[in-house]
Amino acid sequence: MLYNYGSINLDHVYRVPHLVRPGETLASHEHRVGLGGKGANQSLALAKAGGQVAHWGSLNAQDGWARQQLADAGVDVNGIAEVAAPSGHAIIQVDDGAENAILLFPGANHHHSANDLSRLMEGTQAGDWLLLQNECSALADAIRLGHEKGLNIAFNPAPMSDAVLDLPLDRCDLLFVNRGEAAWLAGVAEDTDADALLTALSERLPSTQLVLTLGGEGAWHQHGGQRQFQAASRVEAVDTTAAGDTFIGYYLATMQEQKTVADCLALASTAAALGVQRQGAAASIPTRDEVDTALASGQHAIR
Repeated sequence: MLYNYGSINLDHVYRVPHLVRPGETLASHEHRVGLGGKGANQSLALAKAGGQVAHWGSLNAQDGWARQQLADAGVDVNGIAEVAAPSGHAIIQVDDGAENAILLFPGANHHHSANDLSRLMEGTQAGDWLLLQNECSALADAIRLGHEKGLNIAFNPAPMSDAVLDLPLDRCDLLFVNRGEAAWLAGVAEDTDADALLTALSERLPSTQLVLTLGGEGAWHQHGGQRQFQAASRVEAVDTTAAGDTFIGYYLATMQEQKTVADCLALASTAAALGVQRQGAAASIPTRDEVDTALASGQHAIR
């Protein structure tokens, strides 16, 4: 089983000609409200990919529709608490080039304490997976408690911050990072090439599996001195908001099926390529049938 201690946000998405500049007032073409948060997106992607996932998190009682949307997708929502604090939310700009900028308010996502996490972990078993992102409280406690319980820990340090550098990352079994996150962790320039990034990360975390996602430049897996590359699909992106979350959810669901790293990378990459062609966060995540069909037909041929 995989347990995802992750954020649940209400996403306010604004379509704009360009990302707003300091001091500028900009009119948007469109506004939508939907389910988001890196945690919720990754749980949805896992469930849509056919994976088994239980979500741990918090939201305000008046936003029960978000909990229900996760349940309808097949996510176990028994670990989601309804609290008095306002739900987390995000202000998301998406420009005409499909780039985005996001402002987060954590709200209920910062409700959990170490004691709450300890209670949630009472139902886990050694060998289960714990998935984490950087949008919830008590992350160091989550890693420590999970490690003590014998859980395998997967971590996506997004949104990246200096606080991540103080976490016990050596206790993580699998790390998902994009170029910027990898450079921050490794202490190198963001324009460092993939080979140097992977080398620097392996020196810092020699026993951790690494998945480095590079958007249109593809993705890499590294572990035990071995590397594997997955080229990116040729698509025209319209909204990249949940691309990384879709990739992670599909990768982990494929991993649950005992598939090879190559299979995990291929399904995850194809799912992300389908997702960026659609607007929205949770709404953009494709179903497993769609991903399998695209792979079988070569619809999203690699570069």
